Amino acid sequence: MYFSTLSEWLAWIHSVHTTEWELGLDRVKQVADRLSVLSPSCPVIIVGGTNGKGSTVAALESIYRAAHYRTGVFTSPILFKHNEQVRIDGQEARDEEFCQAFEKIETARGKITLTPFEFCTLAALLIFKHYPLDVWIVEVGLGGRLDAVNILDADVAIVTSISIDHVDWLGPTRETIGFEKAGIFRPRKPAVCGDEKPPQSLLDHAATLKTSLFCQGQDFTYQEHKEEWSWVSPHVQYQHLPLNTLLTQNMSTALMAITLLQSRLPVSNEAIEKGLINAKLTGRIQIIPGSVIEIYDVAHNPAAVALLAKRLKEMPSEGKTLAVFSMLADKDIGESIRVIAPEIDHWYIAPLNGKRAAPAETLSQAFHSAGIPDVTLFTSVKEAYYYVKKEARRGDRIVVFGSFHTVAEAISTLKTDS
Repeated sequence: MYFSTLSEWLAWIHSVHTTEWELGLDRVKQVADRLSVLSPSCPVIIVGGTNGKGSTVAALESIYRAAHYRTGVFTSPILFKHNEQVRIDGQEARDEEFCQAFEKIETARGKITLTPFEFCTLAALLIFKHYPLDVWIVEVGLGGRLDAVNILDADVAIVTSISIDHVDWLGPTRETIGFEKAGIFRPRKPAVCGDEKPPQSLLDHAATLKTSLFCQGQDFTYQEHKEEWSWVSPHVQYQHLPLNTLLTQNMSTALMAITLLQSRLPVSNEAIEKGLINAKLTGRIQIIPGSVIEIYDVAHNPAAVALLAKRLKEMPSEGKTLAVFSMLADKDIGESIRVIAPEIDHWYIAPLNGKRAAPAETLSQAFHSAGIPDVTLFTSVKEAYYYVKKEARRGDRIVVFGSFHTVAEAISTLKTDS
């Protein structure tokens, strides 16, 4: 079955497998072997973790590009369109590149079924192969040990943070989740953990593999100052680094990975500074200034929402803080709204579209259980966003968060009106 447009391919790919996710490497690795995509000629960095993956990938990409290296990047989830999932030198892959890759995968897979994410992972690797790249930077989709990207062997593996999320897939505790995240480590290859209190399961797995593990707060540290920050490891230190809108903890994690690859991919201090200045990521504490400030953040679990709450507290508003919010049903909605409730004056909520969306009744019950009365319910995020834009007064701020889908719908509405 072959198609001429990317939209046709994507519609078909989502119909081939019975579920969106099926963790396991056997099927996808068989197809990858047939496609000969598992022996890249350049270093591979794999980035896993609960929160901070996207920011860390953005920092790595920006710094390596500032150092004039050619980068191939694979990320997820998607905010607006499929092409953003694969970037070559900062540019999104073209429709025809995806179509050609999907056609090769379909020919190679035979009777092997693949999930949509597995199709897309293989497509990214095929696209990478067409370019003389200096580094592949690949983001884990879910977990690590059994995620499709783990068919690659990382030259440096990164786990950004470990928090409770995806418990149906990864287990109910930080220990079970930490073990799954550590599955991207390789024997005697370096790894980085950006979590300052990593679970023992992750440490034990690294020790079993004799992985050289570098942990935030122990093997490398950072310190924020008023308008800059510094970074220190046993053999390297950087002073007067520029702050950006991304979490400094994740920038610090990226610097450790870059330090570990310096012998293969040398990066100057100037490139690090330029890369940090240019590192940006849509929907990660993304601030749009104006008489009414708008803040977009894809925080979708309690740990990420707590970080958003901390940032809001550090940036007090002259007026009210108005939240446009929705979340998926398989997330901890109650705890997520509780950790940020003190920073929000009024909530404007609506269900998302899709199988995993939390219905209006579930959202309303979560706020009722949390004892939060100032909630207005709408039929869609778009409707809620339009309403709060009209209600907001000079000095107020609008915060849109709770899911990639929530942010995508609001930003799409903003772009349409611009």
